[in-house]
Amino acid sequence: MIKKNCGMVAIEIGQIVQDFAVIMIVSSVMALLSYKLKQPMVIGYIIAGMIIGPYTPPFSLIINIDVLNLFAEIGIILLLFVVGMEFPIDKLRKIGKKAFVIAISEALGTFAIGLVIGVQVLHYSLSNSLFLALAISVTSTVIVMRILEEMDMVKEQASTLILGVAVIEDIIIISILAILQSITSTGVGQVSVGELVISILSVLAFIGGVLYIGSRIVPKFVNYIGSTNQPDLLIVAVLGVAFGLSFVAYELGISVATGAFFAGVLIAESKVHSVTKVLATPIRDMFAALFFVSVGALMDIRLLPIFIVPVIVLVVISLVAKFLTVFISARTQGFSTLTALRTGFGLASSGGELALVVAKGGTDIGVTSSFILPMVGTMTVITTFITPYMIKFGWKFSEIIASKSTALLFHYFDIQKRLSKFRIFKKANRK
Repeated sequence: MIKKNCGMVAIEIGQIVQDFAVIMIVSSVMALLSYKLKQPMVIGYIIAGMIIGPYTPPFSLIINIDVLNLFAEIGIILLLFVVGMEFPIDKLRKIGKKAFVIAISEALGTFAIGLVIGVQVLHYSLSNSLFLALAISVTSTVIVMRILEEMDMVKEQASTLILGVAVIEDIIIISILAILQSITSTGVGQVSVGELVISILSVLAFIGGVLYIGSRIVPKFVNYIGSTNQPDLLIVAVLGVAFGLSFVAYELGISVATGAFFAGVLIAESKVHSVTKVLATPIRDMFAALFFVSVGALMDIRLLPIFIVPVIVLVVISLVAKFLTVFISARTQGFSTLTALRTGFGLASSGGELALVVAKGGTDIGVTSSFILPMVGTMTVITTFITPYMIKFGWKFSEIIASKSTALLFHYFDIQKRLSKFRIFKKANRK
């Protein structure tokens, strides 16, 4: 029997292989079941984790939870890396000022409302409330766009706006996560204004440096590697960039997810980005599955009676807050009532993969309570279930409201026109 000492922990290879086999078998069964039920496979992975996890009676099916957590960290890096590859710098520039204003309004507005609810209504600690508020500010870009594709509505103006807002929102959430992890790791109450400013400037400097310096080096390097026409060399090189920037971010006290995301953005600037995406996606899918399974495994379902009511409260609050902030900001940016309503419904549901990354980010540095991760996991399952129906019926409802508002507007102008003619006629008779 082969054993390897890793620091103070002896890792048995046979146990790792056994755990990996259990994870993959149970995950594949639950993912297939989710597919048959026409639900996102992320739900299947989370439930698979709950089945095999240490908190599910009568016993845990996996032996070493630390190994699963290690795979999960790799999954976060690869997940955010491939997401970043969808958004080259030019595409980010073309999204426009209007989408940026809406994204800022939605992310910060929902975050502020969630923080107040967490502290004042639910009476959670500041650290718990901060990470919960950030988690409910997230919209799952992958789930929403997949639903729009299935409904054949991707080319609608609202769909384009949803994608643009979601992209900017992801960047905002990742940046805030990096700041939160930096300031809460030393204790929220112990952070001075100067330390907070330094944390924010560190994140901004990292992002700015990566985009300014990295965009001049990384794409050329990847293009050179791509010119060799060796797929194995190319995938090793781009993964080196992903893990390299993640390590730099980690050393600076910033979330590894931030480094991975912007590594993807830099790779997207290369001429061979489409090839690298094809090569990286299967690796991403495997480790992303492990990440979602680990989230499920860490969810203590015995705590469900404790946090089910707060979960429902937070789901309702996030839906209302996100819808209102998006609708109001979209209208102020000059979009029609129909587009604003559809965009609001499309971005109203919180949760998804990034929300789980946020929740696990607080758990990883030990600043959130044990119930935060299962709370966000439960919220993600609920919102993932209701999102298709929200978009489907919300867009139909938007058409009804928009058509009625247009009819009322025409009726209003018609009345004004008639009154104007009547005033002119009355003045003429007086003369």
